Amino acid sequence: MSHLTDYVTLVSSDGFEFVVQRSAARIAGAINRMLDPKNNFSEALTNRCELREINGVVLEKVCEYLYYNEKHKDARDVPDMDIPPELCLELLMAADYLNGELATSWPDKWKGQRGASSIREALLIYV
Repeated sequence: MSHLTDYVTLVSSDGFEFVVQRSAARIAGAINRMLDPKNNFSEALTNRCELREINGVVLEKVCEYLYYNEKHKDARDVPDMDIPPELCLELLMAADYLNGELATSWPDKWKGQRGASSIREALLIYV
């Protein structure tokens, strides 16, 4: 049986490690599936997800988003998250790779901001 902890480690393709709260990390559908003990992935036992498709700079911004989402989950009129233009394409690809809420559906309260209903749409509007 796995030992569920409050924190998990996300590892980028270039070896950078980010320790984040499990509740925040599970916003991303792919990470959520990796960490679900019912799916029998080794990540659920080790509490460590190696994301070989995402480099450290992009994964850091993804982690920032995960906490941003956690912080504002019950808020209204959420301010835009700062996204450097040079990271937009890579963040869009990471959002698609991680899928789930990260890529496809912000909370209802965020819908309509700049016409975007997901981080993917926000990035496309921004670009």
